Amino acid sequence: MGRTQKNSNIEKSDKTSFVKISEQPSLYSDLEKKSVREILEDINTEDQKVALAVQKAIPQIEKLVTQIVPRMKQGGRIFYMGAGTSGRLGVLDASEIPPTFGMPPTLIIGLIAGGDTALRNPVENAEDNTTRGWEELTEHNINSKDTVIGIAASGTTPYVIGAMHAAREHGILTGCITSNPNSPMAAEADVPIEMIVGPEYVTGSSRMKSGTGQKMILNMITTSVMIQLGRVKGNKMVNMQLSNQKLVDRGTRMIVEELGLEYDKAKALLLMHGSVKKAVDAYKAG
Repeated sequence: MGRTQKNSNIEKSDKTSFVKISEQPSLYSDLEKKSVREILEDINTEDQKVALAVQKAIPQIEKLVTQIVPRMKQGGRIFYMGAGTSGRLGVLDASEIPPTFGMPPTLIIGLIAGGDTALRNPVENAEDNTTRGWEELTEHNINSKDTVIGIAASGTTPYVIGAMHAAREHGILTGCITSNPNSPMAAEADVPIEMIVGPEYVTGSSRMKSGTGQKMILNMITTSVMIQLGRVKGNKMVNMQLSNQKLVDRGTRMIVEELGLEYDKAKALLLMHGSVKKAVDAYKAG
């Protein structure tokens, strides 16, 4: 489907033109009458459905990742766009990339409707602003090497849809993560990821299964991208930041395993060079 045709879908769509599975009634009733054990077991039963829903979406996740990697090799970035829980999860995933993979914080950026205030407190009507998302992207000098990924369980968040619509008009790759099929947000995505987890345990509480599934998919996207960009060796985070003693110890043990050095010598080498990869490369080069 071409861009022009797909973009026109958003103008024809409204929030009642598709089935919002994420808003359907819970499969469970009279929750307040249940014991704590029953509540926990019921939630766990529902959570087990999430991984299966994500599994079905792997072909879409793969398609998005394979288009992101070459863009990032040319200097492109990933922008997550979301509101509420979805926005917070995008910011969370983005914030974990520098310490985990030693990449700059400007590479994967999480934007949330309402700004940083919305990370802790709701910002009234922020998600209903259809133009603010694109304004924020332009403040980051977004370009055709970048990727915009919308995150919204409902698939109807105006802040996200507006940003994606403008991004596509500017030839920027767009993807999305949603819990409903055929949503207005998916209509604005070059690669929509539709993760159908079903009704929430507490009706409409998309911080539960939808949020869990979003976190899983975000993990999959960024981890696979970072591996493809060479930020992992074997199965180890050889570029992680040494921001605390736990990570220094972990890095030291990696060097011990890789080079067969004694612990103290490996630690000194790590601290001298600042990362496992640099330390190992320097030792082998010397």
